Amino acid sequence: MPSIEQLIKQSTFSDEKHKAIISVLYTANALNGFHEKYFSQYNLTTQQYNALRILRGQHPKPATVNLIRERMMDKMSDASRIVERLRKAGFVERVVNKLDRRAVDVQITQKGLDVLAEIDEHDEKTDIPTKYLNQQDAKELSRLIGKMIDALVE
Repeated sequence: MPSIEQLIKQSTFSDEKHKAIISVLYTANALNGFHEKYFSQYNLTTQQYNALRILRGQHPKPATVNLIRERMMDKMSDASRIVERLRKAGFVERVVNKLDRRAVDVQITQKGLDVLAEIDEHDEKTDIPTKYLNQQDAKELSRLIGKMIDALVE
């Protein structure tokens, strides 16, 4: 397996922390590309898949676009545009808020639930990037990434 040095054609780093950051960024981009390619077979982007999972978690209750935006992994995503594309594809529908008729909520449709169920059936394919990690490795990786997240949200 190639090292990060070989992958980005850089022989040295200023220190191990810098190398770790570059490794995490490289991996995040590679994971994003992997997931974009995988979800494209379902005519979804990674962000649309994320929004559908959020809506499935709320089901049968509807959600606001703001709730979706808050829970999305990619905070730079345009949740309104994502929801509109999902609506046009028939994966979600807009419903009038029962408490505030001016507000519009979003609810996952049966078609949306069905596509998520199909993806769930092939869950092992989305686990491919972790095939060289055992459960302990995965736990340690999550712990270390958690430390980085802690530093970013301080």
